[in-house]
Amino acid sequence: MRAEPTPAALKKALGDRNNYLVSKAAALVGELRITELAPDLVSAFHRFLGNPVKTDTQCWAKNAIAKALKDFEYEDPELYITGLRHVQMEPVFGGQEDTAITLRGTCGLALAVCRSLSDLIILRHLTGLLTDPAIPVRRDAARAVAQLGRAEGALLLRLRIGCGDQPEVIGECFSALLSLEEREAIPLVSGYLQQEFEDTAFEAAAALGETTSIDAFDALAARDGTARSARFREALLLAIGATRRAEAVDYLIALIHPSDAITAGHAIAALGPSLLREEVRERVEEAVQNTNSAALRAALRKACRE
Repeated sequence: MRAEPTPAALKKALGDRNNYLVSKAAALVGELRITELAPDLVSAFHRFLGNPVKTDTQCWAKNAIAKALKDFEYEDPELYITGLRHVQMEPVFGGQEDTAITLRGTCGLALAVCRSLSDLIILRHLTGLLTDPAIPVRRDAARAVAQLGRAEGALLLRLRIGCGDQPEVIGECFSALLSLEEREAIPLVSGYLQQEFEDTAFEAAAALGETTSIDAFDALAARDGTARSARFREALLLAIGATRRAEAVDYLIALIHPSDAITAGHAIAALGPSLLREEVRERVEEAVQNTNSAALRAALRKACRE
């Protein structure tokens, strides 16, 4: 078994000029939670801001340092503000690409837990990230707004949703908004279920499935009754199952019928999260047995394994 590096060795590595070596050292500092090396991480971070395209290709060092400090819940808002504003264009075949995308997202998430700043100032910075050119940064910004936990943040998320964006960003905004408002947000999110041939509808279904609200279940079940796309209906059933509500279990078991083997199979798969409960598993086994379908018995065995 290889011995863990000592704090002294990691401190020395953090002072190295090689950004890849520093990134590995910073990752180990974070993994081993050697918090006394936080000042060395900060020093290295600022060092690699100088001529960054040459000194820190691909932002390897700054990314690892920011992540380690975030995991430490280290509160240095100026470092994170610097990071979330950093754009690093590097030459690639045919042009340039921004290699600081991960860094901006990480710093936005870290800033959300900086108690030395007012929530209003944090939201001001996160507003900028919600309009960042890079999709991953906008997604992280939505997560950070939810992490901050302020009701005012819901207004930013509603605006981002209303202005439109890529489905993965809108989906993250749905989840963040539901975490902040839950019942108040369900009418807005469930409205997007009507666009069943758009990816945004799938994102809305998944976000609603993350909640335990009866209103979310009702919205999903109601939409399932009118869905035309088989693929979208499968997504709705999976979302219904993800709520793990007793009403969801009853709804899905009622769909296990030999007259529609495809829907029955999707319902069994959707019940997967609840099959660990003996009472539910016994009810599903009975329903499957009553269908006398070998295919559905195989679907149940698969759902139990997963």
